[in-house]
Amino acid sequence: MVEWLKNAVFYEIYPQTFADTNADGIGDIEGIIAHLDYVKELGCNAIWLNPCFESPFLDAGYDVSDYRKVAPRYGTNEDLRRLFEEVHKRGMHIMLDLVPGHTSWEHPWFLESLKPEKNPYSGRFVWSDDAWNTFKGVGSIMGFIRGLSQRNGCVAVNFYSHQPSLNYGFYEINEPSWQQPMDSEDALATREAMKDVMRFWLKLGCDGFRVDMAGSLVKNDPDQEGTIALWQDFREFLEKEFPDAAMISEWGQPDRSLRGGFHMDFMLHFGPSHYPDLYHADDPYFSREGKGNAKAFIDYYKKCYEPTNGKGMICVPSGNHDMERLSNWLDDEEIKIVFAFLLSLPGAPFIYYGDELGMRYLGDVVSVEGGYNRTGSRSPMQWDDSQNAGFSAATPEELYVPIDPDENRPTVERQMADPASVYHEVKKLIAIRQSESVLQSEAKIEFLYCEENAYPLAYRRTDGKDSVLVLINPSGKEAGFAYDGKLGDVLYQNGGGFKLEGGSLQVAPATAIFVREKG
Repeated sequence: MVEWLKNAVFYEIYPQTFADTNADGIGDIEGIIAHLDYVKELGCNAIWLNPCFESPFLDAGYDVSDYRKVAPRYGTNEDLRRLFEEVHKRGMHIMLDLVPGHTSWEHPWFLESLKPEKNPYSGRFVWSDDAWNTFKGVGSIMGFIRGLSQRNGCVAVNFYSHQPSLNYGFYEINEPSWQQPMDSEDALATREAMKDVMRFWLKLGCDGFRVDMAGSLVKNDPDQEGTIALWQDFREFLEKEFPDAAMISEWGQPDRSLRGGFHMDFMLHFGPSHYPDLYHADDPYFSREGKGNAKAFIDYYKKCYEPTNGKGMICVPSGNHDMERLSNWLDDEEIKIVFAFLLSLPGAPFIYYGDELGMRYLGDVVSVEGGYNRTGSRSPMQWDDSQNAGFSAATPEELYVPIDPDENRPTVERQMADPASVYHEVKKLIAIRQSESVLQSEAKIEFLYCEENAYPLAYRRTDGKDSVLVLINPSGKEAGFAYDGKLGDVLYQNGGGFKLEGGSLQVAPATAIFVREKG
């Protein structure tokens, strides 16, 4: 484990909408630098910066056209280097968002690969050998493009049609005429090119990478053994040249990503995780209605926890740029209990900018840069009650996404002034986590109570010296379970208390408590 990850609490910054200093309606690196003290004061000591590289922005920057150049709308490479320095001056770390699986169709590599004449980039992307030979049934390929040039063939895409798939080879080869093995010259050239991209930014001062779609790189890889081997090679490179660099995967299967050499893996909101059951569903577990069910999520979490060998290298975020905000389903008091849960789990917590304020999801905004329904979670950060909530001096029409029109929208200024705000609760919880090693990333977790359609949720955190019982009862009714331990000091309490009588521990409604265990 990279040492600094052991007590990391991440803050995710979507650069388009965090802070705009040049009045063009789009956030920039200078704006991030100007608000680093806010992030630090909240208690976060690490930043995940969404893609900031040159791009045509058909997918909000996840379609990269130059991996080594900051998009001019955000600033320059020198600005990003200065951001790294300012982050480090504050004792914090910063990870860039690496998109290794595909580029934009405007990337120079792809433009070269379009040419019918063979050149060093002809095999940089996944091409079939004929325009009529598509990728039906080929694993990890979501679509294809054809007819873009005189080159005969189809090119695979990973997500949107403008994101051609980079070639890392095939694990299983069904059509030898065009499917290349992982150790082919072209596949290895792609791998080395991506290592060079990582070297470039690590030498400039970044502390590692959150890796987009990390499990998708090798094609026809049903059990992802080829992709695991690929990332093991990347980890070996980092261990040799940049041993303090961290890698966190967007994979959602820690049993695979950790074998691949990632330090931590995201619990994704799609696939088998049941993560949306908690607070992104019609009947979320964290609602006072008490109609939710956390059992499927906890069962999956326990399955994912096993391969971490008790080190808990799983990241559970408050949200991110790809999902609707917490406040779409929960009110401020319910959100406070969500944060008590998130900030008492192993692994590094990730807080999506604005979630610490209870910022609203805007469901009626027009899609921007391929966001579609996700656009409503990408609205500008709300700093104060000045023009455009302090985000930008641009006209409202120039803003990347409109500001929340509600005059009672939460702002940093208002929430800092209100001791009962979501902001102050999050700040308090981070401070408690950072003061207690038993609540940090590598302390063990044991679930004591989580039953089907039932409350509360109870788990124990231990680090060999201390033991803390975490009790989470979001429902509007008292709930309990059988418990035969002894309890000591309360470390944290939001809501009512608890009663321990006759081997039964009863937790008050809408309550989260951390309490030390004795003996």
